[in-house]
Amino acid sequence: MVFSWKLQGSRIAFIVAAVIPLFSSLVTAQPPQPGEYSPVKYTVIEERNCDAPMRDGVQLKIDIFRPQAEGRFPAILQQTPYNKNGQAARAKNFASRGYVVINVDSRGRFESGGEWDPFSPKHKTDGYDLVQWIAAQPWCTGSVGTYGLSYMGWTQWWTASQSPPALKAIVPEVAPPDNFYNCPYQSGIFVCWMMDWAGSMSDRLPYSAGPGAYGGFAVNREKAYDRLPYIDFDKTRNYKPNAWWRKWILQNTADGEYWRAIAYQTPESYAKVKVPSLAISGWFDANFPGTPMNYLAMKQYGGTPAARHPRIVIGPWQHIINRYRKAADVDFGEQAIIDWDGYILRWFDYHLKGIENGVLKDPPVHVFVMGRNKWRAAQDWPLPQTQFTKYYLRSGGKANSSDGDGTLSTQPPGNEQADRYVYDPHHPTPSAPFTNGHIDGPRDISKSAARSDVLVYDTPVLTEDVELVGPITARLFAATSALDTDWMIRLADVHPDGRSLFLGEGVMRARHRDPERHGAFNPHKLSMIEPNQPYEYQIDFWRPTGNVFARGHRIRIEISSSYYPYYLRNPNTDEDNLGLATKFQIAKQTIFHDAARPSHVVLPVIPVDK
Repeated sequence: MVFSWKLQGSRIAFIVAAVIPLFSSLVTAQPPQPGEYSPVKYTVIEERNCDAPMRDGVQLKIDIFRPQAEGRFPAILQQTPYNKNGQAARAKNFASRGYVVINVDSRGRFESGGEWDPFSPKHKTDGYDLVQWIAAQPWCTGSVGTYGLSYMGWTQWWTASQSPPALKAIVPEVAPPDNFYNCPYQSGIFVCWMMDWAGSMSDRLPYSAGPGAYGGFAVNREKAYDRLPYIDFDKTRNYKPNAWWRKWILQNTADGEYWRAIAYQTPESYAKVKVPSLAISGWFDANFPGTPMNYLAMKQYGGTPAARHPRIVIGPWQHIINRYRKAADVDFGEQAIIDWDGYILRWFDYHLKGIENGVLKDPPVHVFVMGRNKWRAAQDWPLPQTQFTKYYLRSGGKANSSDGDGTLSTQPPGNEQADRYVYDPHHPTPSAPFTNGHIDGPRDISKSAARSDVLVYDTPVLTEDVELVGPITARLFAATSALDTDWMIRLADVHPDGRSLFLGEGVMRARHRDPERHGAFNPHKLSMIEPNQPYEYQIDFWRPTGNVFARGHRIRIEISSSYYPYYLRNPNTDEDNLGLATKFQIAKQTIFHDAARPSHVVLPVIPVDK
C-alpha cells in the first residue's frame, strides 16, 4: 500500500493510494545547481522609510534598494514583522544584479501604520496592494516576485492567494502551513515556542516577555509554563496587552472566524494562486509541513499550468536554512551548504526577466539524505520509487522504556498484550532541547527513552543500510482513563554506542482524532472521547525524514503523552477549552497491538540503488 498527501475536503492528509509499480526517478548525487545567473553589475541606491498606501488609508513603511541606472527593472518584495532594516544585505545583493528590492515592515510593526495582529486578514490585502503599487512605479517593469523565510513565507502564500496580476513568481522559505496544523496549534496541541513568540511580538517593537521568552532561550521556561490556566499566560508572562492573544486560546478549533480568515490551505485559495513557487525547508525545521503540503496541493489545485509545477528543496537544516553544515553537533559534510541565493536568482531571472536559462528543466524535487550526506533529485514528492512499508509495534506487554521488550517489526502481531503507561502532567516526559522553537538537529534523546512513561519499540540491529526518505504516518489503537489526552510518537536512529538521535515526530490531541476534523483548516467541532474506550488514531508525522539507518543501527519508535517543554501539557480534563483548565489529572494510557488492533507506523523505504 502506498500513502500520499492529498487535500481532502479542507485538509491535507495522507491517504492510501494503491499498490503501484516501482519506477525509477531521476536520481543524482549533487545538490541543486544554481547554474548561471545575473552577475553583479550595478551600484545600489537606497531609499529608506518611504510610504506605500494600502486600500484602507494605512501607510506601510518600506525600504527600496534599486540599481543606479536608467530604465525599469523587475521587483522583489519581502514583507516582514522582524524589522525591514535587518534585511538590507540580501536586498543589496539582489539589487546589484538588476532587481529592485522592496522590504516592508508588516502592518502595525515598527514604523508601519495600522494595528498589529499576526493573523489579521489585512495581511492578505496588504500583500495584494503592495504588489500592485510596486508594479506601477516608474522604476519597475511591472513584474514582481516575492521571497523570505518563516513568517515571510506565510505573507507570500497569503499574497499569492489574492491573485495580484503583477505577481509572477514566489520563493516561500520555511513557510508554515495553516495555524491549526503546525503553529500555534499542532494537531490540536499548543506548541510552547509560539507562546514565547507571542510574547516577543506582543508590541509594535520587539518585547521581552520575561525570563525564557522567545529570544531568551530556555531560562526558567518550565517554571513559566507550569502555571494554569494557560489563557493567563499573557499576565504571568508579562505580555503587552493586545487584542489577539486570547483569541488564540479561546478559539481552540479552526471553526472560529479568526483562524478561518487567515487560512490559505483550502482548494479555493490554492486555485487563486496563479504563479510558480520555489520552496525550501529543512528536516529539523519546526514549520516543515508547510513545504510539502503546499507542493502537493499546488500540483492538484494551482490556478495555472505554471502554478501546478511547483519546486521544493529540503536540506539538513533547522529553521535558519543553509547556514551551517552541522546540526546538533552532527556534521553533514560540505554538500550541506548550497548556493541558495544563486538558485533563487536563476529562478527570478527566468520568471521576472525572461532569461531562458533552463531552470524549468531542473528536477522539481531535491532532498538531502542524512547519513549518506548526499542529495537526491527526483521528479516528484514523495520520491516515486518509495516503498511505503508497515512496521508494527510488538511486545510482551512491557515496552516501557528502552529496557523494555518492545520491538518494531514488519511482521503483523498476533494475540499480544497491550502496553500501558501512566501520564502524569506534573512529571512530563522531557523534550529534546530546542532553540527559539526548533529542535535544531538530531539531538540524543536516549535519556528520556529510559523513563517508564515512554514506550519504546526497536528493530533488531540492522544487517544492511535502510534508507527512509519521505512522509511518515502512524496508526495507533489506544485508550485513556482521562477525558482528553495527547498522543506523541517519535522516530529515532539508535547508534551502536547507545545514542538515540531524534529525527521526526507526529502528535495528536485525542479530541482531534477524527481524520476529517483535524489538521489544516476545517470547520468542524471537536470529537470528544469516552474514558477507557479504545479509539483508532491516524497521526501524520509533521516532520518527516530523509535518513540512512546504517548497518549496526536500529530504527526506534517512541510513544508518550507529553514532550515538555516543547509542547504544552494536556491537563487531561474535560473542559471544552483546555486553555481554561485549572488543574492537572493523571491519565492511565493503553496502546493495543494485536491482530484486531495492529498499531503500526508506515515508513518511506527507498530501495537500495543498483
